[in-house]
Amino acid sequence: MADIGHSAGCPFHKGEREAQRRAGAGDVAAWAGDFIRDHMPDQHRDFFTGLPFLVLAGADAAGRVWVTLVDGPDGFVRSPSPRQLTLETGVDPRDPLHGAFQASTEVGMIGISLATRRRNRMNGMIRPTPAGFAIDVRQSFGNCPQYIHERVVKRVAAQQPTTSHVSDNLSDDQIGRIRAADTIFIGSGHAGSGPSGGYDASHRGGAPGFVEVADDGTLSIPDYAGNNFFNTIGNLLEAPEIGLVFVDFNTGGLLHVTGKACIDWHPKPGDEPAAQRAIRVTVDQVIDRPAALGLRWSQDINAVRPLRVARKVKESDSITSFHLVPSDGAPLAPFHAGQHLPVEVEMPGEAGALQRAYSLSGPPGAESYRISVKREPQGAVSRYLHDHVGVGDQIAARVPAGEFVVPVGDGPLVLVSTGVGITPLLAMLHAILADTPGRLVWFVHGTRDGRDHAFAAEVGALVARYPNLTRVTYYNAPGPDDQKGVDFDYRGRITAQALAALNAGEEAIFLLCGSAPVVGSLRSDLEASGVRADRIQFELIGAKA
Repeated sequence: MADIGHSAGCPFHKGEREAQRRAGAGDVAAWAGDFIRDHMPDQHRDFFTGLPFLVLAGADAAGRVWVTLVDGPDGFVRSPSPRQLTLETGVDPRDPLHGAFQASTEVGMIGISLATRRRNRMNGMIRPTPAGFAIDVRQSFGNCPQYIHERVVKRVAAQQPTTSHVSDNLSDDQIGRIRAADTIFIGSGHAGSGPSGGYDASHRGGAPGFVEVADDGTLSIPDYAGNNFFNTIGNLLEAPEIGLVFVDFNTGGLLHVTGKACIDWHPKPGDEPAAQRAIRVTVDQVIDRPAALGLRWSQDINAVRPLRVARKVKESDSITSFHLVPSDGAPLAPFHAGQHLPVEVEMPGEAGALQRAYSLSGPPGAESYRISVKREPQGAVSRYLHDHVGVGDQIAARVPAGEFVVPVGDGPLVLVSTGVGITPLLAMLHAILADTPGRLVWFVHGTRDGRDHAFAAEVGALVARYPNLTRVTYYNAPGPDDQKGVDFDYRGRITAQALAALNAGEEAIFLLCGSAPVVGSLRSDLEASGVRADRIQFELIGAKA
């Protein structure tokens, strides 16, 4: 991914812009720069320094791209400044990036917590230090929790590194492990000292078998709906070198693959149905490192429990709510307003359950969970839920997760949402009014028209009950039956100027939830108008497959 400032302020290089164009993503650069920073926010620094491992991508002396995992003791990652991470650990000589790290190189990095399904990315320059390594940050940005398989990590006693196995192709055993994998890390990039140089580390997840291995040893990796940055795809359009690593979560083994990739923009009938593209990889070299890490992961099968659909309610033309109650009679796990519910959906024709995360839209403490799902035209799971799941059916779910929650205190809050972004903020609204009924709250929502306006009556009932709650509604394309002053307040889209005109006060906290372009623009404009960055919190709602 390119430095901010590249191409007259565009945060993307030529390949990324071409990928965005081919995917029909629109002018991503117009809003994405608001999420890509040349330093780590404090939230990212705290996150990285609490991790037991990091995923790093780069190139060896021959220009081959690899991706690896680096672990260390508790607290081995530190952040002395917003522009630097230090790693107090070593890298095994058998690691394909050992030599590059010792000589200093550009790297891409992803920090991921499988237990909490959270991830953040950055890139920069890694260099050796007396205690290990330092990474000087060039870019930092967050990622959504989609497609992350939940696992709990533990440390094991240090072991003597075993011999690595190097080959030019995949063995039958290695092919079997790839076909059983539900997680993969990808490295891509292109060398160079200019703003377009650098590497990217990314994560992909799916049902076991989502990475296919053809008879000739070629790998096929589905590319699902994401943040529309197209860092990996864009890099591969510029330079086909790719690195992959498959983790054996039971043994700590790493299976590294390097090769060449091409993008198939028109997936074949036999490909993953939810895939929008496919990455085809020809293998050049394989390095198999058994027990490479001092970490082991486990999936708590007891954490997945069946929930029964007690009610199914159509909230708008595109959003339907599912009220879920326990099938086993045990109490529901509590959640904080703003969190999401990870679900696993069994669908005909799929080898395994498909994982998704939907915001909880109902009040905490209720006898049921309420998830409100937008039907996406290309979304296999959302369409299946809308069309085939009804009252009495079961949906498997894990415990609620997420860090987008109600700020502690009793200061003013401005809750701003667009479209289905209303769902976590509605849960927050219920919680705020129940816990701090005198807290000043502005509930600002924008949608297309009355037919798309979900939860209008529910919010209206709360407004009538609580004088400290102010509702402001925007329709950007009101229908003939929509009445201004009755159904909506303003025609058009929410702007930072309009939010400032609410006069919520300097200590007000703005909570934003919606699509990345909308949230990015509002966040940037609010900061430009004088709102401190620490008074703005946000959650992105992306198209879910």
